[in-house]
Amino acid sequence: MASDSPRGDIIARTLPGAFPVAQHPPWLQQRLEWFRDQKLGLILHWGPYCQWDCYESWGLVKADSWARLETMRCWVERDRDFERFSRDYRALNRTFDPREFDPAVWAAAAVDAGMRYVCFTTKHHDGFCLWDTATTAYKVTAPDCPHHTHPQADLVRAVFDALRQRGLGISAYFSKSDWHCPWYWSPDFPLRDRHPNYDTAAHPALWAQFQAFVREQIRELLTDYGPIDALWLDGGQVRPPHQDIQMPALAALARSLQPGLLIADRTVGGEFENFITPEQEVLDRALDYPWESCITLGGSWKYMPGKMDYRPARAVIHQLCDIVCKGGNLLLGIGPTPQGTFDSDALARLREIGAWLRVNGAAIYGTRPVAPFRDGDVCYTGGGGLVYATVLHDEVAPSTVALALPPAAGSPVRRLAGPTPLSWRWDGQRALVDLPPAAPTAATVLCYRAAD
Repeated sequence: MASDSPRGDIIARTLPGAFPVAQHPPWLQQRLEWFRDQKLGLILHWGPYCQWDCYESWGLVKADSWARLETMRCWVERDRDFERFSRDYRALNRTFDPREFDPAVWAAAAVDAGMRYVCFTTKHHDGFCLWDTATTAYKVTAPDCPHHTHPQADLVRAVFDALRQRGLGISAYFSKSDWHCPWYWSPDFPLRDRHPNYDTAAHPALWAQFQAFVREQIRELLTDYGPIDALWLDGGQVRPPHQDIQMPALAALARSLQPGLLIADRTVGGEFENFITPEQEVLDRALDYPWESCITLGGSWKYMPGKMDYRPARAVIHQLCDIVCKGGNLLLGIGPTPQGTFDSDALARLREIGAWLRVNGAAIYGTRPVAPFRDGDVCYTGGGGLVYATVLHDEVAPSTVALALPPAAGSPVRRLAGPTPLSWRWDGQRALVDLPPAAPTAATVLCYRAAD
């Protein structure tokens, strides 16, 4: 992943031309409502690059200076030699051997954190496949990858099976661009940037081979790996007119194999971007369109040895509440370690998030935005005829909360953390609710029936 478009551009560009949900067939509209109910997911960036202090696949793109800055330590270790960096990066598959990998532990951690679905990288831009594909030898089950002898060498199968056993939704991350495939970056032409290194119009036979390559990889993933809820397509530069992979035909194939499949052709817009995916940011307004903010728990999508600065659980909970009151989902990103485990500090944050959600999840899951959506530190959601006012605060809640959306006359107001009704009064503009002292928490949720 990481910056396929400038920060903020996805929101400014995609929303005005978003494909109207009402124009989707009824089955897809229903699936999108399911997606909007989930609210919290986990995205896992993992591959041989986790062994290095670099920025996923991006060090392979010499033209992207920001990528070089993020991987500077690796560049310095290789005397700032791009060819050496690329050669050594391409050899990381020969040392990728996560012997402590246990997908059941991953799935349990996701459930404990209150996640409802998981997006897993089947293939990043570098082209290394985490499943037993027949399309390339650059894969985790190849003899030159030591992990091929592991009982669960096919990582995609192992992860998807473990997630499914715990009732989690499955979103398959797949990079449309492939910087290992000779039909995308051809050895017959010099490398330039993240795009194909040849004119696809001038070499249609070469591009047709790449189209067939992508089609076959998608067919494998959607045929051999059980039910999948969403196909999460990264690499937004792969789009017509210069990188046309025949998305209508590809989507038709995908849905013939997986009826009910959602597709996120991210940053492209149109019929096959069923939900939008702002990266490392949150929309500044409520939106009645399916969306999912993909945001890292620490400072990187992948695991960075000794450099992970994980945000406090309270900050993530506040962010989740802000996203949900605007109609979105939070897709929280962490990167497994080279050993195949979750960092202990990341797990601690996930447990705290899950503990809060077990008490207050009614204000999150299955809800929809309710005007005024957010008023200062109060986020409003609704569901089942009830309004949830989530008060964001530090450890200690305020003694009084002002509600811009008042309760109905005579309606009790209570905290989800306790059944005792709270006293409230009308000051002419807002309803003032008195909160008794309570145990420290990231946010306090009030529940009531709103006035008509």
